[in-house]
Amino acid sequence: MGRGKIAIRRIDNSTNRQVTFSKRRNGLLKKAKELSILCDAEVGVIIFSSTGKLYEYSGTRYGRRAPGKPLFGIIAQSQPPVKRLAILLYMDMQ
Repeated sequence: MGRGKIAIRRIDNSTNRQVTFSKRRNGLLKKAKELSILCDAEVGVIIFSSTGKLYEYSGTRYGRRAPGKPLFGIIAQSQPPVKRLAILLYMDMQ
């Protein structure tokens, strides 16, 4: 027997909302990675939390950000397209 359906609407309780965001974010990033591996697809996922924090996944072609290296800064043409898009989206939100 499967799980019951839930109403898709904003969660009022901030703690529950944050927990749900974390779980669903991890699930979405996992699915993106699986799709990239299984289908040899170029996948890029950009997620901004309600606090403005960025979470990202990009497949092998686009590379990954080195740990500790800031993502935002001067937009250089040498940056992969997914990262340029993330920077532009973030700047647009400001």
